[in-house]
Amino acid sequence: MRIERVTDAAAVHAAADLFDAPPLADATEKFLAHPDHHLLLAYVDDRAVGMVTGVEMTHPDKGTEMFLYELGVAPHARLTGVGTALVTALAGIARERGCYGMWVGTEVDNEAAQKTYRRAGANEEERFLLLSWDTTQGES
Repeated sequence: MRIERVTDAAAVHAAADLFDAPPLADATEKFLAHPDHHLLLAYVDDRAVGMVTGVEMTHPDKGTEMFLYELGVAPHARLTGVGTALVTALAGIARERGCYGMWVGTEVDNEAAQKTYRRAGANEEERFLLLSWDTTQGES
């Protein structure tokens, strides 16, 4: 297995099945153009079998941390270490870039994700409540 940082939209679109939905052309270009956004693909025999995205976030009183945005592994490649390798590689980028830490949120019932993150060295912190806004809808 090899892991590569992706800078070319064509590689992202070729690995579309690893994402929740087909990558959008404009959003892909915007993501890849930002130097603080990272997209890694894992390849086995030149076939993309996993992806992870990370976004560096900086706050005036905290510094910069890496947010693990999304992890996806092809069904046939699950339980083979692909996810752990991708998360570990993203953590390495976080260290290289001077991030003070890395974090991810996942559903409380997503045991596979939790096991992957723990295998890659994550520690569980206290649970939190996530609140979100749908900004595509009118004001409420």
